[in-house]
Amino acid sequence: MKKGPSAIIAGAGPAGLTSAMEFLKQTDIHPVVFEASGEIGGISKTVCYKGNRMDIGGHRFFSKNDNIMKWWTDIMPLQSAPAKDEILLGKTCEKALSGKDPEREDRVMLTRQRVSRIFYLRKFFDYPISLKAETFMNMGLSRTIKAGCGYLASIINKRPEDSLENFYINRFGKPLYKMFFEDYTEKVWGIHPSKLGADWGSQRVKGLSLIAILKDIARKHLSSSATDQKKVETSLIEKFIYPKYGPGQLWETVAKEIQEQGGELYTNEAVFRIHIEGNRVVSVDTRKPDGTLRNQPCDYFLSSMPIKDLVAAIDGIEVPNEVKEIAATLPYRDFITVGLLVNKLKIKNKTKLKTFAERVPDTWIYIQERDVRIGRLQVFNNWSPYLVADYENTMWIGLEYFCTEGDTMWQMPEKEFISMAINELEKIDIIDRKDVLDATQVKVKKAYPSYFGSYYRLDKVKDFLNSIENLYCIGRNGQHRYNNMDHSMMTGMLTVENIKNGISDKENIWSVNTEEEYHETKQ
Repeated sequence: MKKGPSAIIAGAGPAGLTSAMEFLKQTDIHPVVFEASGEIGGISKTVCYKGNRMDIGGHRFFSKNDNIMKWWTDIMPLQSAPAKDEILLGKTCEKALSGKDPEREDRVMLTRQRVSRIFYLRKFFDYPISLKAETFMNMGLSRTIKAGCGYLASIINKRPEDSLENFYINRFGKPLYKMFFEDYTEKVWGIHPSKLGADWGSQRVKGLSLIAILKDIARKHLSSSATDQKKVETSLIEKFIYPKYGPGQLWETVAKEIQEQGGELYTNEAVFRIHIEGNRVVSVDTRKPDGTLRNQPCDYFLSSMPIKDLVAAIDGIEVPNEVKEIAATLPYRDFITVGLLVNKLKIKNKTKLKTFAERVPDTWIYIQERDVRIGRLQVFNNWSPYLVADYENTMWIGLEYFCTEGDTMWQMPEKEFISMAINELEKIDIIDRKDVLDATQVKVKKAYPSYFGSYYRLDKVKDFLNSIENLYCIGRNGQHRYNNMDHSMMTGMLTVENIKNGISDKENIWSVNTEEEYHETKQ
């Protein structure tokens, strides 16, 4: 092993791999990455099934942080020629000075149109909700009047933002909240929004409100590129960049570069014990599936493993009982995707956007219907035509379900689950069962850290972990925060910056803000 200081990184997701790459770029610290699974990218992986690729959860590559945008495009340059779907429609693309032709090269970022809509009352509504005539027609006169009055009431009487429910009502009014947020949020989290922390809203939808939407309408005449939308509310962006073969392609490329530059990366090797001496991590024990054990010394330890697993693995110091109890009971939401290959969808494109074979233009569709359990529908053809083995003749879609490990949905046999999912899409008139060609299922544990229960006491765990001098919590699961991908990357970047500059305070890592340049956090 290379001599000199070393950093062990638990997890080969965006936070862990970004940290490893930054150690190699900026320091003489040798990164050693251990990934418990056999896959790269964490939840940002790409799953391949018979030549069709699935983006688990959907990952738009967009950030208001210039460093993140540059980091991505340094790894995979922007396209400088049309992609397959653009060629079929006779479209051109934004020119990139050092870009690539996606028809000839694989290591390339595509520029994509962001289209996400809500499917409610068997009709489409823009997401976020727009103020178009079509929106009011679909809602009907009675619902429109109630929505307007409810919004005015929310302006006059602001609620204390002590729950996600109140967070949404303050921004949209109670009628719109009940139409477009209440049921969907409960599908995602398995708990009513009144019992969820408002932290989730401030983390994920931030400045989104009817006022923000009105401001967005006012600026529509101004053009913006996929890499320059810093003044746009994140939920309102119109374009984003995307790896030709999905997010996993980028992180697999990063993993390969880390190894080529001298870093170490081991898959199927889980960290299960963390040895502490003198209030510092001195080594970790890892285990392979065959039971082979390894003890790896280190100077720094960066953890993107779930906090409940991290605390349980600590050895050599006394962990307070309260910290153990909080960590062990932190709530998570799990995730199941059904990949469905179909000849066609019943729903057609009625937007002004030109699409191939009149297909809907959405990357994903929020299913708000109360009579089905599906939460979201992804249309992989629209993320990238290269995710689909036969783009011209088939539609490759992802039916997303939110559940909890061990519940009825999680335990349902795969064939039964797939049949249920097909029945649901047929019920709401999105497909005909006879058009289904093939199907598969993918399960993801601990996909979403949840904001209820012992989460409200997380600060006690955070303070304990921060007291271990060379231990750093990074990423979504590492901080038990529903981070976007750029947030997760920033936690890794800031950790490397802190170590490089001898900064002991870790608060900037926990309170990451992607709207600031990470080098501004130096002290």
